[in-house]
Amino acid sequence: MAKILLVEDHQEIWDFLSRRLKRRGYDVVVAQDGQEGLDKARTESPDLLLLDMNLPVMDGWTVARTLKSDQATRRLPIIALTAHAMAGDREKAIAAGCDDYHPKPVDFSQLLNQIETALAPRSATS
Repeated sequence: MAKILLVEDHQEIWDFLSRRLKRRGYDVVVAQDGQEGLDKARTESPDLLLLDMNLPVMDGWTVARTLKSDQATRRLPIIALTAHAMAGDREKAIAAGCDDYHPKPVDFSQLLNQIETALAPRSATS
């Protein structure tokens, strides 16, 4: 079972996503701010990170850059979750180190496809 770290500060969103992901067989760990997300990414050994980009304490842009610059976490796939859906926002998330981008409101079936795609290379090497 793949472990997903969901870093999201809005309770309705993390509650909705964590329940639906658990029903799909994923182990879900939740962090509610960027610093907690960074710490859990280092201690929980997740297989994938769903990262809100607008977080308290430390923003998602900083979390992504920090994780990708660390040898121990640089291969962790990161999918940015953001209400920023303007032109250039996807590129900004990718430039910060995210591997993919999903605009809010969340389209769960599309997000699930993105998660499965991001995890596929990891399961092929496991």
